Amino acid sequence: MKRLIFSLVMLSVVVAYAQPDIRGPIASPAPGVLDGVYVQEHIPTKKVVPYDFVREADVTWARRVWSFVDLREKFNHPLYYPLDDLQNGMWQKNTTRWSLWTIIRHHVMTGDLTIYSPFNPNWEQWVDGDMFKYPVVSNLPNGTYFTDKEFRERAFIYMGSEQVDPFAEPLKSYVYPDEDSLRENPETGFMEAVYPPSDTIWYTSKDIVQYRIKEDFFFDKERSVMDRRIIGIAPVVYSRDQNGNISGLRELFWLYFPECRYVFQNFFVQSRHNDAQRMSFDDLFWKRMFQSTIYKETNIYDRSVDSYRAGVDALLEAEKIKEKIANFEHDLWSF
Repeated sequence: MKRLIFSLVMLSVVVAYAQPDIRGPIASPAPGVLDGVYVQEHIPTKKVVPYDFVREADVTWARRVWSFVDLREKFNHPLYYPLDDLQNGMWQKNTTRWSLWTIIRHHVMTGDLTIYSPFNPNWEQWVDGDMFKYPVVSNLPNGTYFTDKEFRERAFIYMGSEQVDPFAEPLKSYVYPDEDSLRENPETGFMEAVYPPSDTIWYTSKDIVQYRIKEDFFFDKERSVMDRRIIGIAPVVYSRDQNGNISGLRELFWLYFPECRYVFQNFFVQSRHNDAQRMSFDDLFWKRMFQSTIYKETNIYDRSVDSYRAGVDALLEAEKIKEKIANFEHDLWSF
């Protein structure tokens, strides 16, 4: 009897190991082929490490800051690459390693991530999107980008734009030129990706120039630590005029970062020096392995740094804010 119970337990362990809960991309070569020495299944099957619980009474000091991650900086390239592309109406992307924008866009379309409008949809001049007040969601139960046409039309406002380059190749399906969904081609029987009409374009990885981050620094006396939590993240693109010239920067939408963690945890970030030490995007943000510049902190005037500093002076002001926070933490432990 004991041998039977032991055998059943071992069988359940083997079955559980053979069929892991895979949520991220993993290489799938032909049967009997292992593309490497071992199966890289740690990241695709990883679960979120929960934050420590924090009571309001235990927070004796707090500061909210907004910063931007410039993807043109070499240190931030793991967030930018690999680039995806659209060819012949099909979305081309790497099979095992995606850029941060590819991850965000894919999971917004599948309904795993909720996007929040950076402005009031009824009044575009009211810009307060980092407060997560205007979610863009489907009105259908379990509706996604592919099943809810109304949601698809509203979501595309934040993931695409009108085509301003008259010489750009239009993103147009030959089968369904007026729809932007995933449908079956009746002639071939294959599923075909269908995108918006030819006067609109998708934003791809190469169009994302920044990510803006909203985070809180705070001192938790219960744990006696100076901690920080990312609250929101927003992709940023260049805004262009009617002639296609760059006129500034534009936030596409905001994402609630605690929700993003459940997606970011299962996607690889390429290691610079050792392929055996890949991390997830959640690890990258947790370990602060990116370079950011503060452009605003909570203040009496509710103003950003660029409203009273410019150029090098704005960078020096951002470093001054960082130094002020670091000095506060240092002074806590100076005797």
